[in-house]
Amino acid sequence: MGKKSGPNPTDRAKRGVKRRLLTEARGIPIGRAIAGANRHDSQLVRATLESIPIRRPKPTRKKPQHLYGDKAYVGDPVQEILTEFGYTAHVPPRGPQARNRPPRHKVCRWVVERVHSWMNRFRRILLRWEKKPENYLALLHLVCAFIAYRAAGLLG
Repeated sequence: MGKKSGPNPTDRAKRGVKRRLLTEARGIPIGRAIAGANRHDSQLVRATLESIPIRRPKPTRKKPQHLYGDKAYVGDPVQEILTEFGYTAHVPPRGPQARNRPPRHKVCRWVVERVHSWMNRFRRILLRWEKKPENYLALLHLVCAFIAYRAAGLLG
């Protein structure tokens, strides 16, 4: 499968790819990154944030920019990257304190999971057949464009 693929820890060490996706609040994809399936999600945070093709407005005190992540975003290195990019992180805590503390912000992970489901409906994305990571990333860009156009109501 070429570069940016690695042994999948859950599938008998077959080669696999991991997609990281950043969406806006309604589910339109705005950033994406790929790596081998054996890489931890926290290692792809910087690549995902740097892949945003449009310029973001600067966060202010009155209008901070929030980033909701899963439990892979727990830890000081990830928090430093998110602070560097100007995001206010909302990550569910790990361990016993997670059960005792009520969440202040509802984590909206389902938005990203829904977009992954939409992406998996494109069979060429579901299974990676491309050997070059550039070709696979180009297909991901195309699929994200279809999803954005559908969300805007331009496609049926």
